[in-house]
Amino acid sequence: MARAKHPLVDSLDAFCSDTEAYLEGKSGGPLYGLTFAAKDIFDVEGHVTGGGNPDWKATHSPAEHNAWIVQTLVDAGATMVGKTHTDELTRGILGENAHYGTPINSKAPGRVPGGSSSGSAAAVAGGLVDFALGSDTGGSVRIPASFCGLYGLRPTHGRIPLVGILMQAASYDTIGWFTRDAETYGRVAEAVFGNAIPDNSPSRVVIAEDAFEEVDQEVSDVLLPVAEKIAALAGSSTKVRLAPNGLTEWAAQQNILQSEEAWESVKDWVDTVNPRFSFWVSARYYLAINLTKTQISEAALVKEQVRNRMDEVFADGGFVCLPTAVGPAPLRGLPASAKKDIQGRLSHLTCIGGTTGRPQLSLPLGELNGLPVGISLMGDHGSDEELIGFAQKVETALAN
Repeated sequence: MARAKHPLVDSLDAFCSDTEAYLEGKSGGPLYGLTFAAKDIFDVEGHVTGGGNPDWKATHSPAEHNAWIVQTLVDAGATMVGKTHTDELTRGILGENAHYGTPINSKAPGRVPGGSSSGSAAAVAGGLVDFALGSDTGGSVRIPASFCGLYGLRPTHGRIPLVGILMQAASYDTIGWFTRDAETYGRVAEAVFGNAIPDNSPSRVVIAEDAFEEVDQEVSDVLLPVAEKIAALAGSSTKVRLAPNGLTEWAAQQNILQSEEAWESVKDWVDTVNPRFSFWVSARYYLAINLTKTQISEAALVKEQVRNRMDEVFADGGFVCLPTAVGPAPLRGLPASAKKDIQGRLSHLTCIGGTTGRPQLSLPLGELNGLPVGISLMGDHGSDEELIGFAQKVETALAN
């Protein structure tokens, strides 16, 4: 049973002030001595899962059990110290919540932390906890990791049980976490996956040329040399264009199919409650309501094409290297029109992992004018541990 306690002074507005949950880690476990936080979509027994929306919280009962991932980490010895802010029902990518505010990105003052796992990323970047749980449907671990200078994995879809979490779109939902270093990332991964992190390098690294063309030129100038250094640590390297017709088409199909699923997951509740949503979240649900059967069927065809193409790319093994985000964290408080443009550009990069269900790890290895810019490694299905092991080697090599 969770007991109310919040031992931290939250100077970053990362934690939910209306939902305190504390779970003591089991003594002697492999994660004993580490602290973590959980995005407020994860169930903690005796506490309402708020989901970043006050009407959701007001119309739901306290959880009867801990989420699978929360219980697994506590059993491994980690102590959960609280719940963290999220974009409303995980329907955002920048981390600005109209009801609860915007957590502070200590690595990029005056800029957003990224969402929807905003509070978790802010808490880790600011040193309030050792690691924190997030979720990634359309980029909600990878983007905050890039904006806050953290390690963040979108795991193989279906690899981690989703029992006890607030779902958005089941075909895309995954659970990830943030750390400041690769060694801690590996410790948490071993507890979650139940496997040791291997010490080996991939047979090759594929640099995704068209993905690097999607980012701001100055970001590409920073990250391409990093990609070359990463590739040099593998058995071989090559450059490939992933999307024959462009990544815009790839992003459009996921936006349609993910939006459809997200609306179906809340439709009955919305019809009953008529909840308060921010303009941005309302607009995303409105898009889903107006989708036609033709749009959905055409998007499904493109999704299959994307999957087939990425199967070709991974046919010879190895990892794909690509930028995590198109630029550093945007400024807080941008107008809605500017946010729409950024959201669209980010999805050109995040849709690849989401559509194919492959694991993607963002590494905090780039910096532009003092601001973090992440670079990613994507592996084939089930290669999560190998990605993390290689990230540990990369971190060591690039530090020397």
